[in-house]
Amino acid sequence: MDAALGAPAKMAEREEDLTPMMAQYFELCREYDDSLVLFQVGDFYEAFCEAAERVARICEITLTKREDSTGEYAMAGIPIDNAESYIERLLEAGYRVAVADQVEDPDEVSGVVDRAVTRVVTPGTLTEDELLRSADNNFVACLTADGPGGDATTRDTKRAGGGAGAGGDENGPYGLALLDVSTGDCYATGADRLDSVADELGRFAPAEAIVGPDAPTDVFDGDCMVSPYERTAFDAERARERVEAYFGDLGLADEAEVRAIGALLSYAEYTRGGNPDAGDIGDDATAEVARPGATAEGDAGGDDTGEAHTTGDPTDAATTLDYINTLTRYDPREYMLLDRVALESLELFDRRAVHGDRALTLVDALDETACALGRRKLDDWLRRPLLDEDRIAARHDAVAELTGDVGLREDLHELLDDVYDIERLISRVARGRATARDLRSLHDTLAVVPDVRAALDDAESATLVELREQLDPLADVRELIDEAIQEDPDADLTEGGIVKPEFDDELADLRSTEREGKAWIDDLEAGERERTGIDSLKVGHTSVHGYYIEVTDPNLDRVPDDYQRRQTLKNSERFVTPELREREDEIIRAEDRADDLEYELFCEVRRDVADESERVQALADRLARLDVFVSFASVAAKFDYTRPCVGAKEFAVEAGRHPVVERAEERFVPNDAHFDDEHFFAVITGPNMSGKSTYMRQVALTSVLAQAGSFVPAAEARLPVVDRVFTRVGASDDIAGGRSTFMVEMTELADILNNATDESLVLLDEVGRGTSTADGLAIARAVTEHIHDEIGATTLFATHHHELTAIADELSGVFNLHFETEHADGEVAFEHEVAPGAAAASYGIEVAKLAGVPGEVVDRSRELLDESDPGSDGPGAVESNGHDLEENVRVSSTADESGSGGGDDSGPPSDLERELADLDVATMTPLEAMNALAELKESLDE
Repeated sequence: MDAALGAPAKMAEREEDLTPMMAQYFELCREYDDSLVLFQVGDFYEAFCEAAERVARICEITLTKREDSTGEYAMAGIPIDNAESYIERLLEAGYRVAVADQVEDPDEVSGVVDRAVTRVVTPGTLTEDELLRSADNNFVACLTADGPGGDATTRDTKRAGGGAGAGGDENGPYGLALLDVSTGDCYATGADRLDSVADELGRFAPAEAIVGPDAPTDVFDGDCMVSPYERTAFDAERARERVEAYFGDLGLADEAEVRAIGALLSYAEYTRGGNPDAGDIGDDATAEVARPGATAEGDAGGDDTGEAHTTGDPTDAATTLDYINTLTRYDPREYMLLDRVALESLELFDRRAVHGDRALTLVDALDETACALGRRKLDDWLRRPLLDEDRIAARHDAVAELTGDVGLREDLHELLDDVYDIERLISRVARGRATARDLRSLHDTLAVVPDVRAALDDAESATLVELREQLDPLADVRELIDEAIQEDPDADLTEGGIVKPEFDDELADLRSTEREGKAWIDDLEAGERERTGIDSLKVGHTSVHGYYIEVTDPNLDRVPDDYQRRQTLKNSERFVTPELREREDEIIRAEDRADDLEYELFCEVRRDVADESERVQALADRLARLDVFVSFASVAAKFDYTRPCVGAKEFAVEAGRHPVVERAEERFVPNDAHFDDEHFFAVITGPNMSGKSTYMRQVALTSVLAQAGSFVPAAEARLPVVDRVFTRVGASDDIAGGRSTFMVEMTELADILNNATDESLVLLDEVGRGTSTADGLAIARAVTEHIHDEIGATTLFATHHHELTAIADELSGVFNLHFETEHADGEVAFEHEVAPGAAAASYGIEVAKLAGVPGEVVDRSRELLDESDPGSDGPGAVESNGHDLEENVRVSSTADESGSGGGDDSGPPSDLERELADLDVATMTPLEAMNALAELKESLDE
């Protein structure tokens, strides 16, 4: 265990003798032994012993020491006013942070102030803007299973071989819940297969996850911090009780889902500083699960007084997060599936940076949203494109109207630009962490709603009309805030200046008393100058000594008898009179009471607003959707997008363009794409840099955009509904996981062959390049035959195996496409235009020359190419003989017989030969042949 975590060993040796404050720290460290405890001492958060050493090193602050009767302890502290920046460093270093605040007023306590953990900062429960940094959702996930999850090797083997990972339940069913604590978005779904769970995790990309006792941990992405959680939180009865406390009786029958939702809500409460379900988070940890780290700010627990509550009752209002009031239970089959591989390959949200180049992603290209609400909704729609044709058409209707009405579109964008992130704002309100300025921001957003409704008065599309009717202006909430909260309130909630005096009669009287007292003091200086004849006399105030009358030394002989000395300075004396002292006490009493009353009134208003959380969240959803419609329309108008017809029997795109690449290039060549039941598998050839990958991706992105509700970059588009986009694009490895580039490629390929349907869209780029040419050709052909004969998915297969183009003569659904290239005087010019038929050459050497490969290497390459293919028509020319594939495979299989190894044909067969002899090739499916080849290749490598 990390020495910086848990109860300090040095303190444990002297536990009975620790001072009261250090005893508090010791107990909190013991209770929160998975986290670094930051312990409030005055204006600082302190850490002691090994934790202090770690904090000092990570945060680059001075390591000091604290000495008391029990000994000397290392100490390091960070200022509370700037705590988030230091906490962020601790999170980046792999630690979670438990923040222990003073929960009593030091002025009202004799002895040691009590402290309690008010928030546990974790990666998936961030709520503070300083740590969230972007408008994107930040999810924490929970996974449960009704059976043991098994190990990673077994699951990968099953997936690749078409076993349980492909068709069985793999010890399911599984329950998956996801929660964004900053917004209250809560989702839940179930799955019978682990690869389906992995797909959903790839869709939502949670920052953190907790897992049930029997759930697997290796299904999560490496960037997701995973930890086990207290078993009691996963108890079915306890979980259902908690779920019903939040959402009522939803009639959920899937126990795995109920356990996942209930445990996740328990964890969210734990990070707020309550809920003893948590226990020791790492209690159930196995050797393969690291302690959670890389965390960030969570909820501040307790009520308005800052007092933390630790009751485990799931119905206790003190620990529940009231703004989490809507659960979205969804079926993954309602949306186009884009798994992690597809999201990365298509660069929807993250750019595959090369040498630091960070160009646009798809979401960047479409993001004309005016507010954070719209940006998150845009992200959600792109992650979950629709499958229902009517819902897709409804979105297109709204975009079409806004595209055609420039004035309406611009008016709405301008209005939405004044909308604050009220989803996150209302979550702070409900947690008792919102400031007066937050309430004014909510008020300003609500003030926009009537104007938005008015702008939509003449809307015609059913979607926009419905949105207008659903826009709740929350006039009662806006009026309450307007009546109660100052227009420009102070940032500090306890120093006054946040509530309007006229909002409360008592407050008005107190402020009047304070104001009259200060006015009397303002007049005092003139009156005392006249009474004493001292023209230099001044009346002032300090926070330490209060009000005073200052007289310089030369005038001390003229001081009246009722002046009482308060302070002696170098050249003057300060005095107070009985009447001034009385007025001062009156002002202080009125001011202090008014400040306290303002805070009490503010908290009441904040609670009243929190009671309307559900209405505010509903409004936020409507504004977010409207913002995305306006964004889609703005992009469509600006970049000449067209409305697609979704639900067609064919995939027909005229003059299609890549929505991202066209922004980066001065000139982009549009291309057509046509697929139907008769011709659904395209083998695409052409040199590197000619545009094959761009073309394939733009076809996929056209479907994604259309089903998300956007118009598409094309002259015309008729599209079928695609249930899933599969991609096998680019080269990558998983060295840490023990998987080579070829194994990663084969795993992705197996996923496609096991899970694609005739309604899927498949992109294949260079399948089989990680092995020998013969093996690669065999795999490529087997894959083509299997997709064509068994699946029927619309497929784009880019390859440099030109021999594969001959398969178009044998399989009716396969056709060839190539990219035109001009070659003259030893130079290559890419036209980036797709055309029917196979490419005449690969031009690999010419591309190498363009990349800057030294001339002598290029020249030698040409010599070797000419020697190996003396009959070629030109640089990089290839034969497209229909028998090349069979011949290559035959030659490879007989190489040992005719090679220079000098082997004896009569000798005993090798292990590899015996394995080959045992294969029943006549009865094997293409997929089984591919798997057998991969295993034989691995045996040969070994």
